[in-house]
Amino acid sequence: MRILFLSRWFPYPADNGSKIRIFNLLKALSNEHEVALVSFAFEPVKSTSVEAMRALCPEVEITPHRDFRANSLHARLGFFSATPRSMIDTFNPEMSHAVERVASHMQPDIIVASQIDMIPYALMVKNVRRVMEELELAVPYDAYFNERRASARLRRGLTWWKLQHYLRRTLPAFDLVTVVSAREQALAQRVVSSPPVQIVPNGADLQAMRRVQATPQPGTLIYSGALSFYANYDAVHYFLAEIFPLILERTPATRFLVTGSTQGVDIKKLPLCPNVEFTGYLDDVWSAVANSWVSIVPLRLGGGTRLKVIESLGLGTPVVSTSKGVEGLDLCAGVDLLVADDPRSFADATLSLLDNPALRQRLSEQGRRTVERYDWASIGRKLNELLEDVVGARQPLAGAVEAC
Repeated sequence: MRILFLSRWFPYPADNGSKIRIFNLLKALSNEHEVALVSFAFEPVKSTSVEAMRALCPEVEITPHRDFRANSLHARLGFFSATPRSMIDTFNPEMSHAVERVASHMQPDIIVASQIDMIPYALMVKNVRRVMEELELAVPYDAYFNERRASARLRRGLTWWKLQHYLRRTLPAFDLVTVVSAREQALAQRVVSSPPVQIVPNGADLQAMRRVQATPQPGTLIYSGALSFYANYDAVHYFLAEIFPLILERTPATRFLVTGSTQGVDIKKLPLCPNVEFTGYLDDVWSAVANSWVSIVPLRLGGGTRLKVIESLGLGTPVVSTSKGVEGLDLCAGVDLLVADDPRSFADATLSLLDNPALRQRLSEQGRRTVERYDWASIGRKLNELLEDVVGARQPLAGAVEAC
């Protein structure tokens, strides 16, 4: 089978959640099929990264991503369009030419459009099966329905309406939509009646994780995630301002590590103390997580499912999370991890792990067992089967629509 994979993120190095998912799905698809990758990139891509991807996808084309400019002419005119302004302003003719060029000589059996940004480019290729991979609706949905300020609610309500209208207009041209969780599936099915929506969850490379050698350091907490992402910044600010002081009252020697890029972030605006260390981007974040006593996930914003939770459990590091942090994951509070949604409860849960070696050991062992269901190898097989079913289907090709 010939697969043309369109990606918003260039997936190597796989240093954020989106890239990790895309890289592992591409690895699974390339094991069985011929795959070409046409991808945006948010920054210049090293030649070594391109070569690494060509080991999976012999044909790789890259186009610089065009960031959304809220005050641009296109964005301003977008106020009068039923298409989301971001889709109008970031549309890139270079990407459309690259997709048409690769498709013309590859003649793909199926196109996989990874994330909503790639919908218009997938629609440019006619007479082909299409899959919309990883549709995410929880973030704009929650932004609208949880907003209490009248002016902001009106603005976010318009964004949500436009997004629904856009998807109802474009997704009928696709044969399948995939999402990462049951909640995302329910939201997608509320918005569109077709095509079918299937869950393809996020995962972890559990086989590679078993090779990680670590000696957990006493009293070490860790949060993994770039602070340049708004949900990670909010989580760390919340933890430092409202939870960590409660922990330090009982265990003043506790250390808190924050991994991931801080580029463009004013760390001084965070409520800091000497016990906090920002490691920056780590080539080997798994070892840092495995060497910590507790992985904390005090998330209050965002959507999808959190790879940091799955990876921490796969590495045997016990997790304390908010309900938002484990949203969409088939995990049991008190069995696989601890869940707390207010500062005192979160601090108490973390302290219980710092103080109780038996509890740490129990959650470490149970977490490893539970996340076996989130192994990328089995997830990749599921996606392969779904695509093969789509290509082998006898129903007519989905109808053509215009993206904008």
